[in-house]
Amino acid sequence: MPEIIVSELAIYPVKSLGQITLTTSTLETFGLQHDRRWMVIDTNQHMLTQRQQSRMCLIQVTLATNGILLTAPGITDLEVRQPDSIDKRQVTVWKDTCTAYDAGDAAASWLSKFLNVPCRLVYFPDDEFRAVDPNYAKAGDKTAFSDGFPILLTSIASLDDLNNKIGVPLSMQRFRPNIVVSGNTAYAEDNWKRIKIGDITMRVVKPCSRCIIPSIDPQTADRGEQPTRALVQYRKKGNKVFFGQNVITDKAGIISVGMPIEILE
Repeated sequence: MPEIIVSELAIYPVKSLGQITLTTSTLETFGLQHDRRWMVIDTNQHMLTQRQQSRMCLIQVTLATNGILLTAPGITDLEVRQPDSIDKRQVTVWKDTCTAYDAGDAAASWLSKFLNVPCRLVYFPDDEFRAVDPNYAKAGDKTAFSDGFPILLTSIASLDDLNNKIGVPLSMQRFRPNIVVSGNTAYAEDNWKRIKIGDITMRVVKPCSRCIIPSIDPQTADRGEQPTRALVQYRKKGNKVFFGQNVITDKAGIISVGMPIEILE
């Protein structure tokens, strides 16, 4: 039987903007280091994502000294420093309200110009606490600006199976995972409860229900019918479709591409 390994690692420093592919990452209680610590908000202080603004996927993010660099087609690059607590805002992620630091007028102007909608950029500080759904988590489990869980895991075998049904290959990038695994059979991850990567144990707590974002081409921002149309045919439960698994780590540590994965439960 093939060895199950970590085949890809990725982070999304700004929620709903471009991904950064990694070979090694520090796993923290928030998830992979730097993942979804920034977020774009609308004039009501609510999260703004590709669900409302598909062009967000065209904005690329690079980690910079004390902040991030934003790049996008047709607009000058902008470096944004990690903000301090001078301008605090109460922002909303789904039903959660938390304190964030505003990243300033230059970032707000840049994003508003590219997206053609008034918006601002905020940062999730180290000392803020946003609890993970207690129905699936332990006391103390936390996340930053992710939809609800600190880590998303997918598998290459499951994507291959989905692409065979679609007939046109879609990239894993559409699903915005943090950890991609290979060596397992399609959807074997549905049955995992606990896994171990190196000396780090993780809980596989909940299948990930999918919204419209995977139907957005990350290269063009165009919306299509797939993969939602295919997932409805064989990955639907109730009124939701599922692809990938939400994961919570039990401890901090280093993970790298190529590391073997042990299925504990």
